[in-house]
Amino acid sequence: MDQRAFNGKLLADPKVLKLSPLLIFAKIADETGGIHNCLIHQHGLNFLYQATVGAHVALYGHTNQRKQFIVTHFTVVASSASVAS
Repeated sequence: MDQRAFNGKLLADPKVLKLSPLLIFAKIADETGGIHNCLIHQHGLNFLYQATVGAHVALYGHTNQRKQFIVTHFTVVASSASVAS
């Protein structure tokens, strides 16, 4: 698997695709303008709690056969709520 990392901005609210096991879908725009469809499994509830629309995130993971980015580690750098206050 080809592991890579990138920084980006959350374009829309994360969506819960599956509850058991938890699977979260997020659409991220990277710094070069590319849009990535991301799947978050590990620590998905933390991602739902921390990430809001417009939040800057740092992601690390790999791409699957369907060209979806599977996130293994993430950090929410700044959410729009914390930037505004």
